[in-house]
Amino acid sequence: MSSIRNNKPVFEPFKIKCVEPIPITTIEERQKVLSRSYYNLFQVPSNKVTFDFLTDSGTSAMSTKQWSAMMMGDESYAGSDSFFRFEKAIQRITDIEHIIPTHQGRSAEALLCKAILKKGMAVLGNTQFDTTRANIESSGCESVDIPCAEAQNSQAEHPFKGNVDLPLLEKILKDRHKQVPLFIMTVTNNAAGGQPVSLENIVNTKKILQKYNIPLFIDAARFAENAYFIKMREPEYRTHSILEITKKIFSHADGVLMSAKKDTFANIGGFIALRDNSLSDKIKTLMVVTEGFPTYGGLSGRDLDAIAVGIHEIIDEEYLKYRIRSIEYFGKGLEKIGFKIVKPLGGHAVYIDALASFPLFEKHFYPAHALSIALYERIGIRGVEVGSVMLGRKNEQTGLEEYADKELLRLAVPRRVYTQSHIDFILEEANDIFCDLSKMPGYQITYQAKYLRHFTAKFAPVSRRI
Repeated sequence: MSSIRNNKPVFEPFKIKCVEPIPITTIEERQKVLSRSYYNLFQVPSNKVTFDFLTDSGTSAMSTKQWSAMMMGDESYAGSDSFFRFEKAIQRITDIEHIIPTHQGRSAEALLCKAILKKGMAVLGNTQFDTTRANIESSGCESVDIPCAEAQNSQAEHPFKGNVDLPLLEKILKDRHKQVPLFIMTVTNNAAGGQPVSLENIVNTKKILQKYNIPLFIDAARFAENAYFIKMREPEYRTHSILEITKKIFSHADGVLMSAKKDTFANIGGFIALRDNSLSDKIKTLMVVTEGFPTYGGLSGRDLDAIAVGIHEIIDEEYLKYRIRSIEYFGKGLEKIGFKIVKPLGGHAVYIDALASFPLFEKHFYPAHALSIALYERIGIRGVEVGSVMLGRKNEQTGLEEYADKELLRLAVPRRVYTQSHIDFILEEANDIFCDLSKMPGYQITYQAKYLRHFTAKFAPVSRRI
């Protein structure tokens, strides 16, 4: 895809060998689907979605090498060859001894929480995403986000808005360090707009945590994209390879959590990597109850092999250059239309700031959710709200809604799936309807679950006074 910034073309560094038809639907069809789905895009069948940007998790296109590796999958229950290839691939990028496969990232989070957390504790992080927060809170603990100040302004052009606020971290730990069993650094920082974390910030966060003997865990779902941003934006790493930068990131970690459904192109899978022998043994004991034997962790051998190959493929710099530039193309195109997007553009998604784009849209009508519904209805795009539906909550004591600080709509782009012509079509359609979006209805929640309510919530449209 062409870069709008410098007008130099960058092409897809792959050839297409297998294709899948895209569903083409009408506005009338989509309106009926929305009504049946209670205006929740998670409940919409995929065969009614033309452009699916709900998530980049498990939705990527695998390579010929990954499909070939799957044919070599060893389905032995214990000690399969597939596991040892999987283990070796992860050890190559992390230099961490203990590798535990899990069926996806949230199961890695759940196992870690069961092994470490006790009621009343507080887990700190740059910004925890939905499943991490849910696992922490369902353990009776508090999830505390400490994003840098620049992350609060969606229009600020700071190169590393995924960073931790170091002075605030120091202040919190001075008062509460006995309550804090671990810190989770998410790279890139998904909830903050897919923003990267600098190596300098990782190093300094680790230094502060070491004073209080608190381990640093890295949520590495998009580690390679973060490493590419470090290479591009931290001058001292400009000549380093992606693998070298990746190793430097993980060298400061006591443990790593990863959903392999993102940066390794796999359709399922994840892992925990640990330096601590006793913690590794404890988690393996827990996982046998729910995940399976520690050398397969709820995954087939062929899935382990697909992940192992994907880990090698994701650190290819030519691919990462294309990936980052293609997101830039999409984001700059939306900005040219009039949408306010989170700046600078991240690596896996474009985040539209719904409040900044439509400042007269009241927060209690859930503007980011309303925008997601409008874009699906009019264009057939499925995105995901990252705002008061996902990150807010209903206070159980007062019964009042607590709204999130931001109202973002995330358009997460699956890896190696859509081409520039798809994006150009979306931009043309979005341009045609932009002026009408200020008249879109608001929404109210008619049903919600206690945790992760955005997955199953039911909504009803409500009229707004324009």
